[in-house]
Amino acid sequence: MGYLERKEYYRQLETKLSSKVILYVTGDQKQWETQIHPEVLDYFAEHLDTIGKVNKISLILYSRGGNTLAAWSLVNLIRQFCKEFEVVVPSKAQSAATLMCLGANKIIMTKQATLGPIDPSVNTPLNPHIPGAPENMTLPVNVEAIKGFIEMVKKDFGVSNKNDMTLITKELMAYIHPLVLGEVYRARAQIKMLANKLLSKQITDKKQIDEITSFLCSESGSHDYTINRTEALKELRLPIVKPDDELYGIIKNLYKDFSNELSLNKDYNPIDLLGADMQKQYSKKRALLESLNFGSHYFVTEGSLAKMPHPNGIAINDNRVFEGWRHEHI
Repeated sequence: MGYLERKEYYRQLETKLSSKVILYVTGDQKQWETQIHPEVLDYFAEHLDTIGKVNKISLILYSRGGNTLAAWSLVNLIRQFCKEFEVVVPSKAQSAATLMCLGANKIIMTKQATLGPIDPSVNTPLNPHIPGAPENMTLPVNVEAIKGFIEMVKKDFGVSNKNDMTLITKELMAYIHPLVLGEVYRARAQIKMLANKLLSKQITDKKQIDEITSFLCSESGSHDYTINRTEALKELRLPIVKPDDELYGIIKNLYKDFSNELSLNKDYNPIDLLGADMQKQYSKKRALLESLNFGSHYFVTEGSLAKMPHPNGIAINDNRVFEGWRHEHI
């Protein structure tokens, strides 16, 4: 489990796909989540500069989402280094990760792989505060949730009078700052524009592009909606490729490896890490960016856990001493 073991899978994939392979994973273990972020652009550039300009690049992508402009920038950066760009989805490529897939010539999806809606959430210091949470923790405002609220008022409650809508809008602004609502509107327009631009590199039919973006931005109904391989291919008509048995086996083994290392889809409990010890050092990898040519970049949090006396039992003190990206080239 680790980069040394994954190198062999990268070699197998490069041979099988006749491509240069890059892996990008943002972790989703609860309390240790990471997202697609602009800070990774410089690290991607280092891998790509080492690879050089090639015919084809295959990005193995696992992420629950993140910054939409970072996703857009990553696709444009990668495409400068190759004639053909494909994305390999072993499991989840949701939200901003789905946006990245829209910029690919081909999307290789396993039977368990899913894409998702690309309607973004806005989170600023002006967002509503989460009751009972620390002062700096705010509630993300989903773009389509605001649109859904307005449509509910109009359709389900039959409100159409301009004065009534003005009162309802004022009530909404009492809970959500007007500048956040403005950012929501801007984000919705931006995500559609980015999706259209990415799709237009592969699809010439404007009607098809509009249908895809409309579904991904609003018609799917929920940000949690999952799009499997069959729906992505037959209903959205995206350039989906089903891996053969050999390719599927390599992708599956690679996914198991990085999933175990990052504890994907798992809860975090510091008691499990401490066990019977009163104190323990830890180093927790939370995101990966890897290639054969330039080794492994990994986002890591390092520190120590200690059990502390508490009136209600035992409290855990988490003393973090480092959080950021490191690089190893083996």
